[in-house]
Amino acid sequence: MFLEILIATFLGCLMGIFTGLTPGIHINLVSVILLGISSLLLQFVSPITLAAFIVAMAITHTFLDFVPSVFLGAPESETVLAVLPGHKMLLQGRGYEAVKLSTIGCLLGLLLTIFLTPLLVKITPLVYINLQRWIGWILIVVVLFMVLREKETKKKLQSFFVFLISGVLGLVVFNISTLKDPLLPMLSGLFGTSMLLMSLNEKVKIPKQKITEDIKIEGKTVAKSVGAGTFSGSILSIFPGMGPAQAAILGSQLTGNIGNYGFIILVGAIGTVSMLMSLITLVSIEKARNGAIVVLQQILGGFGVKELTAMIAVALIAAAIATFISLKIAKVFSKLITKVNYNLLCISIITFVSLLVLYFTGLIGILILSTATAIGLIPGIWNVGRNHAMGCLLLPVILYFIL
Repeated sequence: MFLEILIATFLGCLMGIFTGLTPGIHINLVSVILLGISSLLLQFVSPITLAAFIVAMAITHTFLDFVPSVFLGAPESETVLAVLPGHKMLLQGRGYEAVKLSTIGCLLGLLLTIFLTPLLVKITPLVYINLQRWIGWILIVVVLFMVLREKETKKKLQSFFVFLISGVLGLVVFNISTLKDPLLPMLSGLFGTSMLLMSLNEKVKIPKQKITEDIKIEGKTVAKSVGAGTFSGSILSIFPGMGPAQAAILGSQLTGNIGNYGFIILVGAIGTVSMLMSLITLVSIEKARNGAIVVLQQILGGFGVKELTAMIAVALIAAAIATFISLKIAKVFSKLITKVNYNLLCISIITFVSLLVLYFTGLIGILILSTATAIGLIPGIWNVGRNHAMGCLLLPVILYFIL
C-alpha cells in the first residue's frame, strides 16, 4: 500500500507540473476526468491511492503555475495578482527571483499550515459560524482602502471607475449560465492579453535574466508575508465565494507595505495554503471548497483525521519535489526567454490564449475576452493600479455576502 501511494504521489507531481505550466489546463479538469474513469481505476488501486494522486497534483500545481504567470504573463485565478510585480521583475532581469520568491511562499505557507493543523481543525467551525456575515463588509473596507490610498483625487476617481466597470463585467459574466469557465476569458483579458498588448505598444525588450541564489529580503518581511498569506488562504478555504485574488488583497492590507518581494511570497503562500486548508475544512466542517477536493471526497466516501494525516504526508513529499522542479524550470525559462523575439512571443501567447478561450468557452468567451482586454488597458493608460480591476471578482463576492 505504501509503495502504491508513493508511486501515485510521483505521478500526481508529474501531472501537476503539466497543469501548472500549461495555461488553461486546471487541476479541476483533470480531477473530473479522473472521477469519470475512477470505477475502472478502482479495480486496480485503492481509493486512498487516487486521493494521493489528486493531492500531489494539486500541491505541485500551486508551485508551478507561477512560472507561466511570470515569464509568459498568462495568469490563472490563483496567480493573477502576482503577474503584476512578477512581470515587472522579469523586465528588470529578475524573473528567476520572482519564481523563487513564490516558491518560498508556497513552501513556508504549507509548512506553517501543517504545524497549525491541530488548531485549525478545532477553530475552523467557530470561524465559519461567527465570521461569515462580516466578510462582505470587510471586503468593502479593503476596496475603499485600495481606492483612497491613491494620492490624487483624479486617481481616486479613476481607480474607482476601473473597479466599478470591472465589477459590472464580473456580474454580467458570472450570470451567463451557459458559460462553463467564466474566469478563463475574463482574467486572461484583464490581466493577460491587455498587459501583453501594452508591452507590444511600448516595444518592451526582455533583458538578460540574472540567476541569483541569494535574495536580499528581511526575515521580518518574509514572516509577515507568510503569516498573512496563511491567514488569508485559510479564510479563502473556509468561505465560499472568495477567491485567491480577494485573499491576496485582504492579506496585503493586513501586512502594510511589504514591497514586491513580500507580495509575491504572500500570493505564493495563499495558493498552497488554500489547497491544504481545503482538506482541513473537509474534516472540520464537512465542506469541499474546490473541484479537486469534491472529486477526492466522492472517491473516498468518508474523510476523517486518518485520511487527513495521510494526505498531509503526501503534500509534504509533493512540496519537496515541486520546490526543486519549479526552480529548475525557472532557470530554463530564464535562459530561453532572452533568446526569443519578445514581440513574436507576445503575439503567440495572445493567439494561444484566444484559441484556448474559443475552445473552452466558445464565441461568447471571445466576446468576454475582448471586452476584458479593453477594460484591462485602462489602468495602464491612466497609470493607476491594475489591481483595481479585481473588482471583477470583488464586487460579485461583496454582493454575494451582503445581499
